[in-house]
Amino acid sequence: MQRRLTTQQALEMILREVDPCDSDGEDLQVQPDSDSELSDQACLGTETAKDGTVWREEQVGTCLPFTPIEAYAADGEPTAKARRNITSRLRSFLCFITLDMLRSIQEWTVQHAQQTDHVHWFMDLPELMAFIAIVILRGVTRVPSLNDCWSANLGNPQIIGTMARNRFQEIMQHLRFDDKSTRSDRAKTDKFAAISSLWGSFVTNCITCYNPGLHITVDEQLFPSKTRCSFLQYIASKPDKFGIKFWVACDLKSKYICNVFPYLGKDPSRPTGERLSENVVMRLMEPFLDKGRNVTTDNFFTSLSLAQKLLRRKTTILGTVNKIRREIPQSTRQTDRNEFTTQVFSTSAATLTVYAAKRKKTVYILSSMHGVVQTDNTTKRKPNTVTLYNKTKCGVDVMDQMVREYTVRRGTRRWPVAVFYNMIDMAALNAHVLYQACTGTKERRVGFLVALARELAHSHVAAKKARKEQLPLTQPSTPSPGKRAMCQVKHNCKNNHKYVSKGCKCVRYDPQLRLIHQMICTHLFHTKHLSICAKLSACCV
Repeated sequence: MQRRLTTQQALEMILREVDPCDSDGEDLQVQPDSDSELSDQACLGTETAKDGTVWREEQVGTCLPFTPIEAYAADGEPTAKARRNITSRLRSFLCFITLDMLRSIQEWTVQHAQQTDHVHWFMDLPELMAFIAIVILRGVTRVPSLNDCWSANLGNPQIIGTMARNRFQEIMQHLRFDDKSTRSDRAKTDKFAAISSLWGSFVTNCITCYNPGLHITVDEQLFPSKTRCSFLQYIASKPDKFGIKFWVACDLKSKYICNVFPYLGKDPSRPTGERLSENVVMRLMEPFLDKGRNVTTDNFFTSLSLAQKLLRRKTTILGTVNKIRREIPQSTRQTDRNEFTTQVFSTSAATLTVYAAKRKKTVYILSSMHGVVQTDNTTKRKPNTVTLYNKTKCGVDVMDQMVREYTVRRGTRRWPVAVFYNMIDMAALNAHVLYQACTGTKERRVGFLVALARELAHSHVAAKKARKEQLPLTQPSTPSPGKRAMCQVKHNCKNNHKYVSKGCKCVRYDPQLRLIHQMICTHLFHTKHLSICAKLSACCV
């Protein structure tokens, strides 16, 4: 006959470490009382977190109680549309900053110039492309001062031959990206109104030109800037501290920028109660869901609720998770662990790997793509979840490093211009990835940027050269016989040294020779040799 024990009696027996059989040899069955608060925590190997999530502790190397979804098999590659269009570096760049976008910039720039007392100011499309070419070349040459780009010693011949410095400054002064007359109304609902339309077209082009591979990395980018705008961010851990923050999704293998949007502060369109981190990841991954891809995030984004949302859209997550989150088991928060030890917990949607990389440093990895958590045979006995995270976490960071190496960013007081600089950087990086993938050529990025700038400025430079060739060869005018010539020095001249000149046979004069003539003429004038001065003045015209 079996005796029924209460919860209190069962716990007392466990504490006394007695055999669960009585003196008569009858088996004792421990059954919870109906009024007791015994929950799944009393079950062997399970634990309930603060938010009610039930975790089951698993042995390392055993199959977990859920089946991961089928992973995306293809590598990242350009879309069919991009492959048809890309035959050169210029066409690759124009996939992201299209001719329609350039015409829009041209229209609003000319409109602003004509509204500011420059009625006849005009800029055609080739000249705008040449302007962008100079912006790219300035990022390659890294000459800090604008004047030095056109100097004889530090200047780049390609920049000097493309456009005059004053013309470049004029275009930069009037550069606009929207209709200023309607901006105030649009800014009431859109803080990004000054460049919102152009930015939206750029992001759409990034999404439609490339199919990313299995792993996509999501992280933040702080574009350095100290312009005055309502969404300027200060992040003490970043090297530049101040800037405009962008949320970025990158393909891991190619570092292609798949999706990006700026952080503008509190978003009224975000559903009530939804975390900012979850909203950001779902927005960035929206074009790439339902394909079996995996997204790698850091502890700002990763959460169990996000893993469940993504899993419903056939997408997995791999990322570090903050140990203070309510869904993390309390038993994993102990600070002193043996070095290189691993604990594995599982739920119906994800696995949690707790790995002690050092004695007082524990790493928490949440994954919904691993059915088995195994450790390697090295000294550190590192789990496969940690190893894969270390390989896939660097997509956005490497992209940001590549952009900064040849960035076109320069000091500006207008935040739309700063955003435009970031757009050119991203477009040039994506264009390099697409050009190599579509043509099958391997080219250094710096060489690609120089060649791209040359192709952008080709039409403007060719038209400029053609105009010079069409101009008639004009000779300097010489005074006709019987006409009086005036000394060009004009220093204390009283018009009393005009004499008849018989003309001069010179056709073209060297500037240095002309300066010597002027110096001699000045000396002769002060020494009262007016007849010789009048003859030399004809050569100084």
